[in-house]
Amino acid sequence: MRRSVTVLILMAFIAAVGLMSAQAQDDAVKLKGGVYERIRHEYWKNNQDMEDTYYGGGDRNFFRFKTSLWGQVDYEETFSLFGKLTNEIKSYNLLGSGGRKVYYSDHRHWDPDETIFDNLYIDVKRPADIPVSFRIGRQDLLNQYGENFLICDGTPGDGSRTFYFNALKASWYMDGENTLDMMYMKTPRDDQWLPVINEDKNPVVLTTTAEEGFAFYWKNKSVKNLALEPYFMYKHEDDDYGSGYQSKSSKIRTVGAFSKYSIAPWTLHGQLAHQSGEYGDDDRQAVGGYLFADLNLNDSEMNPVLNAGYVYLSGNKQRTPKQEGWNPLWCRFPIYSELYAQAFQYESGNSYWTNLSMYRIGVTLIPFKQAKFNLNYSFLRANELVAANATGNLSGTGKNRGHLIIGKLDYTFNKNISSYLLGEYFIPNHGSNGFYTDAADPAIFIRTQLELKF
Repeated sequence: MRRSVTVLILMAFIAAVGLMSAQAQDDAVKLKGGVYERIRHEYWKNNQDMEDTYYGGGDRNFFRFKTSLWGQVDYEETFSLFGKLTNEIKSYNLLGSGGRKVYYSDHRHWDPDETIFDNLYIDVKRPADIPVSFRIGRQDLLNQYGENFLICDGTPGDGSRTFYFNALKASWYMDGENTLDMMYMKTPRDDQWLPVINEDKNPVVLTTTAEEGFAFYWKNKSVKNLALEPYFMYKHEDDDYGSGYQSKSSKIRTVGAFSKYSIAPWTLHGQLAHQSGEYGDDDRQAVGGYLFADLNLNDSEMNPVLNAGYVYLSGNKQRTPKQEGWNPLWCRFPIYSELYAQAFQYESGNSYWTNLSMYRIGVTLIPFKQAKFNLNYSFLRANELVAANATGNLSGTGKNRGHLIIGKLDYTFNKNISSYLLGEYFIPNHGSNGFYTDAADPAIFIRTQLELKF
């Protein structure tokens, strides 16, 4: 299968380049490209183990520099080639694990690290006037489907260095108000399909295990002010190198729908999905979803937007032979919190969102044109108790996870330069109702970012 997909992608690229070369005219071919630079400083404290030791898991203080070069060739309005190379350099002042400081000489000396093909795909838009467009190759799907609830990051193992999927996507424009996207995605554990420049002896792990799947996603806008997006998704997770809730081979079938209804000044948006399938030799039955309400007071000073909502992701019941824990599919991603995504490390797997009830309230303000400030508070609960883990801090007798406070200030200098400051603070809940033991300590996440696009 891997060889077949690789050959198909290469044949599509060769055919497209040949067609453009043979038929190109000065006014038919358009070239564009650019440079992207993202500079971050991050400080993590107790994010993974809730253990207040200087070298505990989740203790980090480091810089990261992500650089991308991209180029695009368009031929008329039918064919397009897009490619992007990406490199991310990290330098650690502190990297803790298991109560000790980890020394990575490469990172301490600003090693150039890997340069990889972040994107490389071809677009074929409505060939021969048929109502179908195709995108073939390595591509991003972030921010395209249902507020990233199930599809957003195909490579969670490398953090935010890349988000790509090796995918074949066809979009059928049924009419002016209905589109059906059909996708096949496949991701090996490390990059085996495209060249890696300056590849490390130990390749970067892109996913916990090899993954593949497909999805049918229907976008319907036939009702005024209402977006309705039903879907069916299938995913297979291998068990090689598996850990956490991916330690067994899995087949997951997910049926659900996203909807968004807007009638000023209110917006309601939510999602509900059911999962079935197999987890090793066990059956799988899980439910996940959310509902949020936004109130936009844009006629008031600082244009406040108030929001409140609830997230439910089912947890696994230890006393049954079934696997009832929610599988986030292709969303092992900090969708609700950068800090708490790491807190699942010893429970289900890094950024493996499951077994969660979250109640959230928040406000967004625009104090002046170039700035936006968001503040929210969440109360987190576990739907099911979990077995004690290696850190021992999940051995509490209750289901109350704790309190999460997030503040973010965005500032845009101009169309090319933007920045933000993000801070998160988590207070674990102890006592008879606490999910954590008395040994668990508060956690902190702080990030500053500068982004440049040219």
